Amino acid sequence: MRKRELKNMEWGILIVAIILCIIGMIALFSATQETEYDEFKKQVIWFAVSLVIMIIFMLIDYDFLIKISPIIYGIFIILLIGVFFTKPINGATSWFDIGFFSFQPGEFAKVFVIIFLAFTISKIQERNREDINKPTKLLIILGVAILPVLLIIKQPDYGTAIAYIVATAMMLFAAGIDKKYIIATILLVVIAVPLLYFFILPEHAKTRIDIFLNPESDPRGAGYNVLQSQLAIGAGGLTGMGLLKGNQTQLGFLYPKTTDFIYSVIGEEMGFIVAGSIIILYVYLITKCLYIAKTAKDSKGTLIAAGISGIFLFHFVENIGMVMGLLPITGVPLLFISYGGSSLITSFICIGILLNISGKRQKTIFVK
Repeated sequence: MRKRELKNMEWGILIVAIILCIIGMIALFSATQETEYDEFKKQVIWFAVSLVIMIIFMLIDYDFLIKISPIIYGIFIILLIGVFFTKPINGATSWFDIGFFSFQPGEFAKVFVIIFLAFTISKIQERNREDINKPTKLLIILGVAILPVLLIIKQPDYGTAIAYIVATAMMLFAAGIDKKYIIATILLVVIAVPLLYFFILPEHAKTRIDIFLNPESDPRGAGYNVLQSQLAIGAGGLTGMGLLKGNQTQLGFLYPKTTDFIYSVIGEEMGFIVAGSIIILYVYLITKCLYIAKTAKDSKGTLIAAGISGIFLFHFVENIGMVMGLLPITGVPLLFISYGGSSLITSFICIGILLNISGKRQKTIFVK
């Protein structure tokens, strides 16, 4: 790799990702003392593995990833079908259990679906950028995104499915989709939401929405988790109750405290200062991702960076929103912070690709 590429890379996103991971591991250390720090130890290992994999994706030219993306996309579609034949975990068939590691294809597929979407969109726009607004061409793009979304909904994993949708929307916006489609989509969502609620959504999904609107209606049942989360965050105050000292965390009232509700652990034991800093770090990370999209050397790099920005944005807003009772609970992890090998590795793959894209920019972009 040339020195110019290393100099051009937005190293700030890697620094922020590592800081978020450190905060997450501190929270995991506190949250796992009753299990002899089992998940904390595993997360440290996955962090080291993730950095190695990130370096690999940072060094591989993203043009090569785009060229092989149709093959990788096909492989992940097969995996998303194959996962239906596995044993359900917590009511969802989302994992391949290979002994020392539970492999979640829906997590890893996010990256490669984004890359294949960039491949598809760039092919459609080869002759004319406006071709994306032709209905037949747009349907092809949507078909690429909808297939994995439908398979993930079937698992069921609604949170991950929405992450794909947000990433696709960001990429279409970056590709220059016509405003009429944006307006039509907004109107369609407004009409579809009540229809989905009353006629399509399964009962457990409806319950999550009902509890989101009124968690006090079932404080000992479906509303229990979000109420305990709000209590934990509120009890933390400005500086927190201290590591290993949070009442909701240490007495087992938060569940699952290492994944979905890790931000509640941070709010209770580390306080508003650290919890607020996480929000600032995420805003910086997403802003830098969008800057990489804006300054990429070609449209493919722009599209990939925009899609990754959508993934980071959704996970950040949804996880923090749900633990504070501002959004329905979907089981979406807080990237870089929540426990999980698949999630952590995927997140650092995204960082590696972003560094790759930023490194390929021309030096002149920094000259006014």
